Amino acid sequence: MPELPEVEVSRLGLAPELTGRFMTGAITRTSRLRYPLPERLGQKLQGGRLAAIRRRGKYLLFDLDHLPNGKTASLILHLGMSGSLRIVSPDIAPQPHDHVDIVFGDKVLRLRDPRRFGALLWHDDDAPLENHPLLAVLGIEPLEAGFDGAWLHKHLHKRTGPIKPVLMDSHLVVGIGNIYAAESLFMSGISPLRTANRISATRCDRLAESVRQTLSSAVAAGGSSVRDYVHSDGGAGCFQLQCAVYEREGAPCVKCGKPIRRIRQAGRSTFYCPHCQK
Repeated sequence: MPELPEVEVSRLGLAPELTGRFMTGAITRTSRLRYPLPERLGQKLQGGRLAAIRRRGKYLLFDLDHLPNGKTASLILHLGMSGSLRIVSPDIAPQPHDHVDIVFGDKVLRLRDPRRFGALLWHDDDAPLENHPLLAVLGIEPLEAGFDGAWLHKHLHKRTGPIKPVLMDSHLVVGIGNIYAAESLFMSGISPLRTANRISATRCDRLAESVRQTLSSAVAAGGSSVRDYVHSDGGAGCFQLQCAVYEREGAPCVKCGKPIRRIRQAGRSTFYCPHCQK
């Protein structure tokens, strides 16, 4: 599933190409993904302008103005388990699973979603976008001001479960998927099995900084392409090539040389070094 780094890389690739451009319509090839697609999407968009592309957690927010109805609005997009966005020429024929095109004259923003777990929703700006039910429940952004060791220590106080599933809870912190939780915990020397509320303030400082470093490095590397994710130009991310523990079961730890172990937590594989992570 595309996580915060992959969604941010998509935003960074799309924004310079599309921000400020006017839309000439849209083409939908299915009636729904996870939720029904906006009705009459092409009519709603025709002649409108893409004012900005923002990110909230794993959602891309397309701010729209100059719409036919004279108002502003937003598109809320989630890539689901297997979605990706490409900028293509209008003469490039759609492939299976290419479900939505947003047309900007000589450029098309194409949404591909083989599993149809993604979402594309219309939000009229009569109500604040941050109050939308999908966005209002999201936790803090780990790459923005406010996320630090003190914040983390305070909010782990009542969490009695293992730290790795807690770290992946989007109601607490957004965008830390399986890869990035495992790598952050390794970098900070914290076992994924350690109870969240038993992590000291000093170790929370180290963990918060490790999360920020891991996510920033992943954005710089173009994200992780372990299944379907590709950039807006079709390229692949390469952060997975520099992982210290993720999918390295049995391989020697890069610090101590002892074997990396794999366990199951909350239905997901967890990779860690029992010798270096306590």
